Amino acid sequence: MTEAAALPGQPRGGVLSGPATARAVNVLAPNPSAMTLDGTNTWIVAEPDSGLAVVIDPGPLDEAHLAHVIATAEEQGTRVGLTLLTHGHPDHAEGAARFAELTGTKVRALDPALRLGDEGLAAGDVITTGGLELRVVPTPGHTADSLCFHLPADRAVLTGDTILGRGTTVVAHPDGRLGDYLDSLRRLRSLTVDDGVHTVLPGHGPVLEDAQGAVEFYLAHRAHRLAQVETAVENGHVAPGDVVAHVYADVDRSLWPAAELSVRAQLDYLREHGLI
Repeated sequence: MTEAAALPGQPRGGVLSGPATARAVNVLAPNPSAMTLDGTNTWIVAEPDSGLAVVIDPGPLDEAHLAHVIATAEEQGTRVGLTLLTHGHPDHAEGAARFAELTGTKVRALDPALRLGDEGLAAGDVITTGGLELRVVPTPGHTADSLCFHLPADRAVLTGDTILGRGTTVVAHPDGRLGDYLDSLRRLRSLTVDDGVHTVLPGHGPVLEDAQGAVEFYLAHRAHRLAQVETAVENGHVAPGDVVAHVYADVDRSLWPAAELSVRAQLDYLREHGLI
């Protein structure tokens, strides 16, 4: 067994940008950080031999990146026909309005404030631009407006920040809620069991080849952290910052502010369920 195969979800090695499946190509945004990993993955998705492509998460407001996305689509023989957002965080959505201006496309999102055009996105919607089939999967938790997109033809799911290619995501309290996030992970697990999804195309990090393994890891990780937080509170660590210092002592301190958001969401969850 290789080291990569032993990691949750079996992350694909090699270059992050470029073709990932028969229909999905990644253009990596130049915004690497502790929170964005290598940068934001901007996905170009198109049916083979179609003249139209869908772009998911144009990323930050970076003119060179937006131009690179358009050029990459054109190199495939397509033009961008629609822009979709997985959620409204700036590293995914800040460049959407400018990208729509450059491409003449509408922007569809769950949050009305992010839309350009009359149509939003909702559970059960099916995107059919250029003959492509993308199914909208509601996955609140990281944020209230988080969505995933199921790409049945490639047995893949585009997960935004709900599942990352490396590490785990933040439940961005107070907008994000842990109970919602756990339900969303279970919804994604159903896609792997009932719909044969095996590939995760994440918003950050490498492609994952074992979608079910990734989801199971995320669920186990959340259960473990929740138990740790509950124990910390029982031992007198009540303030969120104190819980972070106790539970996340082995995590880089630069990530503690993000960890505190998740801790606050976990504390809310424990209170709601009468566990603390």
